[in-house]
Amino acid sequence: MIYELRIYDCLPGRLPTLLKRFSDQTLAIWERHGIRQAGFFTTAIGENSNRLTYFLAWESLAEREAKWAAFVTDLAWHRARDESERDGQIIANISSQLLTPTAFSSVK
Repeated sequence: MIYELRIYDCLPGRLPTLLKRFSDQTLAIWERHGIRQAGFFTTAIGENSNRLTYFLAWESLAEREAKWAAFVTDLAWHRARDESERDGQIIANISSQLLTPTAFSSVK
């Protein structure tokens, strides 16, 4: 199993709009493409209170490449993104890391 850690740093005041986009639209699009989320988090205490952090679970890099490519070209995703950004840009920065569990990890 491979886990993808994705961190979205939002522009000030825009985190609620990003959360709404995920809950109301993005997750349904992911479900159609077979993309599995492994948890979503906001920062309660830390360096950035305008941050969304989440994990995706992949069986392999090949699965990630195929499913993510299908998602980012999905017209429903483009409409959802464009509609949510109608009042301006939401995200200042996105970072992503692909992680593999250690032999002693409780998550495999």
